[in-house]
Amino acid sequence: MLRAQIASPLAPPPAGNPIITSADLESDAAILRKAYEGLHPGIYRYSSKAEMDAKFDALQKSLAHDLSLPDAYIAFSVFAAQEKCGHTHANFFNQKKGVATALFRGRNRVPFYFRWLDQEIVVTRDFTPNHQLPRGTRVLSINGTPVRAILDRFMTVARADGANDAKRIAYLEVSGDSVYEALDVYFPLFFPQESVAMQLVAQRPGEASPQTLAVEALTFEQRIAPIKQREAGRKGGDDLVFDWKYLGDGTAYQRTPTWALYNSRWDWKTWLNARLDEIAEKNSPALVVDLRGNEGGSDIGGEILKRLVRNDLKVSAYRRLVRYRQTPAELDPCLDTRDPSFKNWGTAAAELEQAWPTAPLGQYFALTRYDDASGNLIRPVGKPFRGKFYVLIDANNSSATFQFAQTVQQNKLGTLIGQPTGGNQRGINGGEFFFLRPPKTQIEMDLPLIGNFPSSPQPDAGLAPVSSSPPLCRTSSKGRT
Repeated sequence: MLRAQIASPLAPPPAGNPIITSADLESDAAILRKAYEGLHPGIYRYSSKAEMDAKFDALQKSLAHDLSLPDAYIAFSVFAAQEKCGHTHANFFNQKKGVATALFRGRNRVPFYFRWLDQEIVVTRDFTPNHQLPRGTRVLSINGTPVRAILDRFMTVARADGANDAKRIAYLEVSGDSVYEALDVYFPLFFPQESVAMQLVAQRPGEASPQTLAVEALTFEQRIAPIKQREAGRKGGDDLVFDWKYLGDGTAYQRTPTWALYNSRWDWKTWLNARLDEIAEKNSPALVVDLRGNEGGSDIGGEILKRLVRNDLKVSAYRRLVRYRQTPAELDPCLDTRDPSFKNWGTAAAELEQAWPTAPLGQYFALTRYDDASGNLIRPVGKPFRGKFYVLIDANNSSATFQFAQTVQQNKLGTLIGQPTGGNQRGINGGEFFFLRPPKTQIEMDLPLIGNFPSSPQPDAGLAPVSSSPPLCRTSSKGRT
């Protein structure tokens, strides 16, 4: 599907919304441009310098008049999406409390979870009090706007790497996997309404024709109620996050809905290695790791890879590159980060012996900080697993899970089953981040610091599976058995 052009004009600001002056907006846009042009490793991966110059100029032009905070947030989001980097966005989770409260916690959430299938909304869970939208209902329009037009509008802010529109569409589904989901955030911004009532045209399973249905929008609190307890367990708690079970023939099945466990007290590494020891001792015939719906996080897959290799394995011909050794002093006040040392890589950003063949225009340095002294190796650790290995994938896999699936596929360590992944074979940006907060709007923009670049040209696409259906176990499209 072709990506939609920038939607225009933006909706009028809601009553009581603070107005940001054009001078302040343009000042923040200039800071964003300096930071991205100087620090972003993938800024020219999919666009030439002339094309990016035109996009920066278009952003500046869109900010040439006073805007409300929601309109400013949309303008920055549209620009970030044009970078075609799945890790470059006005991150919902990194906004300051005041910005998040103003933008993300209003009403007007659609009262259902859904997936996009052939550019149509298909309900997967109904939250209407009288169960008007049973699973499988096709929603054709919302408040008079056809859902295909809604999808086109949202594609202007959907983040993904390169031409991977399957990832963009998956990003725009509502599944209950996160407190903030893109469509929940952007729907009230693109389609503001004062009434809590929504009018849907929908066709329910078994009905011959579509019906017009009146439903009530959900509040933020109603939306997050089903997942609040689970999120509390993951963030700062010690609740189990992964599922593990044995199927009838002894095959082990593991579902990992997220690898973003940075703030969890759960000792996932000990838990996972105990189970990997167990299947090695049992000689289980196969291990199925279900990554569907999992964008990424920590390198949890690395623990599994160590059990699959027999000897040291040098992985991929991708190289970690950065655009800078030290950040410009004038940007430092705007760059939040988890580790201040990212502002000065020092000798860890080494001069390239020669130009890297797929690195785009501009100066790059080879980042050696995280690589093994002998190269990027997977070394066997613990009891080896000798059964068959399957990975269930979908378009959500676009960060650490994409890299894990790519390592499995490139080195023939297992079989990928499901749908094409997110991410991109041309390489992705990420690893570490600055949280860029321009001083006037305070709209945070994620700025990835490390770019992975292949040694030879690769397709502008995600990874393709060998099959669309798991051979060993029957699971739902969202990964629950």
